[in-house]
Amino acid sequence: MTIAIRIVHRLTAGFALDIDLDLPAHGVTAIFGRSGAGKSTLLSAVAGFLSPEDGRISIDGTTLFDRASGTSLAPHRRRVAVVFQDARLFPHLSVRRNLDYARRHGPAQPAIGRFDAVVDLLGLEALLERKPRTLSGGEAQRVALGRALLAEPRLLLLDEPLAALDGARKDEILPFLDRLAREGEVPMLYVSHALDEVMRLADHLVLMEDGRAIASGSTTRVTADPALARIAGEAARGGVLDLLVTGRPDGDGLLELAAGWGRLRLAAGQTPPPPGSMMRLRVAARDVALALNGAALDAAGLSIRNRLPCRVTAVTQEADGLVAVALEIEGTDTDGGESGRLLARITPAAARDLGLAPGRPVLALIKTLALGT
Repeated sequence: MTIAIRIVHRLTAGFALDIDLDLPAHGVTAIFGRSGAGKSTLLSAVAGFLSPEDGRISIDGTTLFDRASGTSLAPHRRRVAVVFQDARLFPHLSVRRNLDYARRHGPAQPAIGRFDAVVDLLGLEALLERKPRTLSGGEAQRVALGRALLAEPRLLLLDEPLAALDGARKDEILPFLDRLAREGEVPMLYVSHALDEVMRLADHLVLMEDGRAIASGSTTRVTADPALARIAGEAARGGVLDLLVTGRPDGDGLLELAAGWGRLRLAAGQTPPPPGSMMRLRVAARDVALALNGAALDAAGLSIRNRLPCRVTAVTQEADGLVAVALEIEGTDTDGGESGRLLARITPAAARDLGLAPGRPVLALIKTLALGT
């Protein structure tokens, strides 16, 4: 099942949207790029707010727009819901009635229990009788998400939904977006220029620049792509790991995380996640050091505690003179997913001294304090 977007649309004399994408019709696809890259314009075309000059848009074979045949479904017939930067709630209605509005204008026969399920998913029970003016920014966005879900869309579009919130309000709503990404059944296109949001939520990542998609693939793969450095800086490149929290912090304030390929430890922070929850870690390429298997790395004589047996999958000389080394952690289930891949960037001299080549076993050394969500 795919979301197919092939459109061309000129916005100004010097800027045109030129998109050719096949996206998964499940999970969260993030569309990431600088301001002005064309991200929101792309969402407008999918929602039906913009009619492209040429192209076709379809979801699972259902055509939403096709210039050649003259097909262009009205926005309300596309079953596509949109959540904007501002919640756009009806100010004179309570939260409950805002949600009911979506339910009344959704399918003729809404799913039994859907209202209660959405209220529980987004933690809205305590807000139902309040008016929008009494809500925080994060609460209002949760209501906007609930209203969108109760319309029972086949696709949910989120256009910079956290951009208008301060750090505290973002922290308030991100756990709910996490839960929606894990438990929700509606595929999402999530537009953002905030890399931390993208890395936390996305299964699939599209990089946009000057109206074009310059990279598209799993978040794990695109995070290692040199194209990401053009948009977000070289420090953004690296690996993304999904792990299980195995217990509570130890006496040194370290939290242990596990995956099928092994374990990692990181600083627990002020509010550590509970045991049994999942965490996604970003591992920057600049924070990964390499050593040969069998090298003298006595734990008592080395401050770096996270040491992962890996195998080199690619060695690439890059334009800035450094060498990118793609790694697969030993024990990674390649059939079950891609979480278990890292990237290191080292000097050419280091690559020569280690004799790095595809297939070479190495140890990836990662400082505990370098790991972050």
